[in-house]
Amino acid sequence: MKARVLKIHKKDNVLVALTNLKKGESIEHNGVAYTLVDDVDAKHKFFIGDMKAGDPVYMYGVLVGKLQFDVPQGGRMTTDNTKHAADPYDYRGVKYEWHAPDVSKFKNRTFNGYHRSDGRVGTANYWLFLPTVFCENRNLDVIREALHNELGYAVTDKYKSYTKYLVDAYKEGGDINNLQIADVEPDPVQRRVFKNIDGIKFLNHQGGCGGTRQDAATLGRLLAAYSDHPNVGGVTVLSLGCQNLQVQDYLKYLKERNPGFDKPLYIFEQQQSQSEEQLVAEAIRKTFTGLTELNKAERKPAPLTELCIGVKCGGSDGFSGISANPAVGYCADLVVALGGKILLAEFPELCGAEQELIDRSVDEPTARKFMHLMRSYDEMAHKVGSGFHMNPSPGNIKDGLITDAIKSTGAAKKGGTSPVEDVLDYTEKVRKPGLSLVCTPGNDVEATTGKTASGSTLILFTTGLGTPTGNPVCPTIKVATNSSLAKRMKDIIDIDTGPVIEGEKTIEEMGEEILEYCIKAASGEVIPKAVQLNQDDFIPWKRGVSL
Repeated sequence: MKARVLKIHKKDNVLVALTNLKKGESIEHNGVAYTLVDDVDAKHKFFIGDMKAGDPVYMYGVLVGKLQFDVPQGGRMTTDNTKHAADPYDYRGVKYEWHAPDVSKFKNRTFNGYHRSDGRVGTANYWLFLPTVFCENRNLDVIREALHNELGYAVTDKYKSYTKYLVDAYKEGGDINNLQIADVEPDPVQRRVFKNIDGIKFLNHQGGCGGTRQDAATLGRLLAAYSDHPNVGGVTVLSLGCQNLQVQDYLKYLKERNPGFDKPLYIFEQQQSQSEEQLVAEAIRKTFTGLTELNKAERKPAPLTELCIGVKCGGSDGFSGISANPAVGYCADLVVALGGKILLAEFPELCGAEQELIDRSVDEPTARKFMHLMRSYDEMAHKVGSGFHMNPSPGNIKDGLITDAIKSTGAAKKGGTSPVEDVLDYTEKVRKPGLSLVCTPGNDVEATTGKTASGSTLILFTTGLGTPTGNPVCPTIKVATNSSLAKRMKDIIDIDTGPVIEGEKTIEEMGEEILEYCIKAASGEVIPKAVQLNQDDFIPWKRGVSL
């Protein structure tokens, strides 16, 4: 029989509803019966004892909130009766012992990736277009339309076909209200000209000038990081000429990041060109020549030590910390045990989990760098009247994430249980095998943009509500927390961890399945939905307050 409630940690004073529960029901757990005084929807929580104003609320074994007024046993946790709270944290010199999972079934496994001259291995092979300033975005759009259509990288344009059907029906006096997109026969997908190039990607952005010099420098380092990414085989840069982010600055950041950078790199400056037409045509011609050479690259076997997986959550719900995140966390532990790299970011969504991560840090400098970045970020938020406590969105709250500490302690499960080997500031390059923490906002696109800059070659993205987020150069794999979402939004979901909630699979079984999918995705054997749909989201962080 499927369990109806779950107690996550023995210290917790709440139970999580795994299905909708009704007021007046008697719910038994571990031999104790609780009579509900409120309806408690699935993903929400109720108190297992009488609570007084000021009492602490514990989930995942840590403080996640405090009561604002008295609530009886069986009462539902709400945003009215519970407000965010988290324990203070500090370095304690804990000697952390990690019990690595059994990886015998993955021993000697490989994936087929693209080997770069510096020894890194990409899971894809992209050509990258980037502007040093927003003024060049329109030129990038023109080039994108030309190259995507003619080289076979455009998504099947069913929406254009659908619009054409509507126009034709309107002209003929037909009924446009009953014409469904499923009735439309889209144009067939054009075959790719270059079979060994997975795509041509465009990093449109709104920066490079008009902001602070610090923002321009951060953007320059971000663009350099993407140029140096293992999944990128060549780069075309468009510059206006007079902007804050000068080409020589971008080249300096690129050299600092990788002194041996040797990929094809073509730079065009509009204010030095004869005309816009000449600029665009020359950029297309030169890039086409580069593509013919890049297409000679082929996938070859690589050990799983070369995997670098970013773990991310977005559109989270009350099941995120119970199914998808722990399953991804177990996958992360497998990757670390195999010698690979895991990147856990979203610092506003580590609020409440700080002490555990500090205690897991391999040494004091690593722990103190994490503490410094967390406190600086939080102080920056408070200076403008905000704070990490304001991170949960209306959708998060509606589906059971009442406080930021509840959301964060569940979110941190994505990183698994291995030691924290390193802490990286925004755009810093991953240096060590194992788990690294990366300072980014919780904002979905800013976070995926940032962890890709640090070196993720795949991203595992968990969601309970559904989100279409992807990344231009890092294949993003969507992992649903519940089967209802996986069925309803099957066009964007790759993996369903709902069987964990249903009691049909264990976290460990699900984690192994996720790693198997990652190996196939890294080899190009399966194409994640976000990649198929060209969900190429890219938002640089300006280091302002973004939660």
